[in-house]
Amino acid sequence: MAEKNLTLVTEFLLIAFTECPEWGLPLFFLFVFIYLIILLGNLGMIILIHMDCQLHTPMYFLLSHLSFMDICYSSVTVPQMLAMLLEHGAVLSYSRCAAQFFLFTFFGSIDCYLLALMAYDRYVAVCQPLLYATIMTQKARLCFVAGAYVAGLFSASVRTVSTFTLSFCGTNEIDFIFCDLPPLLKLTCGDSYAQEVVIIVFAIFVIPACMVMILVSYLFIIVAIMRIPSAGGRAKTFSTCASHLTTVSLFFGTLIFMYLRGKSGQSPEEDRVVSVFYTTVIPMLNPFIYSLRNMEVKEALRKILSRAKLS
Repeated sequence: MAEKNLTLVTEFLLIAFTECPEWGLPLFFLFVFIYLIILLGNLGMIILIHMDCQLHTPMYFLLSHLSFMDICYSSVTVPQMLAMLLEHGAVLSYSRCAAQFFLFTFFGSIDCYLLALMAYDRYVAVCQPLLYATIMTQKARLCFVAGAYVAGLFSASVRTVSTFTLSFCGTNEIDFIFCDLPPLLKLTCGDSYAQEVVIIVFAIFVIPACMVMILVSYLFIIVAIMRIPSAGGRAKTFSTCASHLTTVSLFFGTLIFMYLRGKSGQSPEEDRVVSVFYTTVIPMLNPFIYSLRNMEVKEALRKILSRAKLS
């Protein structure tokens, strides 16, 4: 009975990947390489946007914040995962687990809001081009980003308090790469209905609400594109949305699989693969998606490289 007392649960043990210790070192070097690409790629995108005047637009202003969020929420999880691979497991105190959960939820929520705002930006650019400069003013985009940060702080605070007022009993082992909601819920016992309702309600206001905004925006964009008479004009207009649409598909696809599916059929192996994908692979890919598929970014990069050669 003493094991079921919440006050006795003072730490959590992360045990992901420990069943195959021989893979620890190769995975460590792989994730070090990926993490360096995340840092260099996203930091490079932020610097490029800051240095090139042609990228001082609302879309790239939002993209710079998205790159910053990718650095932040990857930094919350990847260093911990690297330590776990080296030590074949990691022990987190109760407060450290809660802090990691809060920070990841905070940065991840802001990522969702920023992607939704970028969809709205594309909607205004395609469907209301004459009013774009009037709607997406510097004051408006600052308010949008500030709103995303405040909403992320609020949702992360509520979800963290709701999660860590649950009763945890039995084993304190988490077969996952960091303290996240699905593995923590597997450790709960007792009556947790009220907290789970709060968690679900606020999840609805983050993932599905952002998805609805994105889907509605792209519905209007598709209608506007179909009205363009020339095929070249339609392709050119759609190309301005392609990078964002690719990022949205990858990011929200993994979040839906992780957080909005039922408990039946879940396995630790699937959860780990998906968690690695949205904590490391997507933040690594985003700079490449926005650079390789975007003529403005490639042109800005060419100019920066030309200046560097001349100097």
